[in-house]
Amino acid sequence: MQSHRESTIARLRSLTHLLDNAFPIPGTKYRIGIDPIIGLLPGGGDVAMSFVSSYILVEAARLGLPRPALLRMLWNLILDALLGIIPMAGDFVDLAWKANSKNLALIEAHLAKPGQQTKADYLFVALLILVFLTVVIAIGALTVFLIGAIWNAIAA
Repeated sequence: MQSHRESTIARLRSLTHLLDNAFPIPGTKYRIGIDPIIGLLPGGGDVAMSFVSSYILVEAARLGLPRPALLRMLWNLILDALLGIIPMAGDFVDLAWKANSKNLALIEAHLAKPGQQTKADYLFVALLILVFLTVVIAIGALTVFLIGAIWNAIAA
């Protein structure tokens, strides 16, 4: 059981590093990942990255994080998605917010406390994922609608 938990944490660390901190910005100490880069694709980029980020939430539930921690993780993801729709500014927020790193820190802080793990509540997690993906799809649809409206206004 311990080795499964350790391998899950190692996998989540690798994924989080790739999403949020994989590439150094030359001349600075700051790093970015593929999340903000793929997020530059209008509409679909943020949606695709949200699906990947929701995997971290599912694994957190499997590791036994309680509902309040899972809700905090969901809030981090929703805030990231909502701020990401702001043209240009949202991309800069995505560079700084790093919701995946925040969520990994929540997981690691919880697991550092012995005896704090609970049984995964799969129905609750399914509800969280459903809420999150509904918000993300709505944001993606709104983004596509706004881009279309701007395009039509320019073309007219």
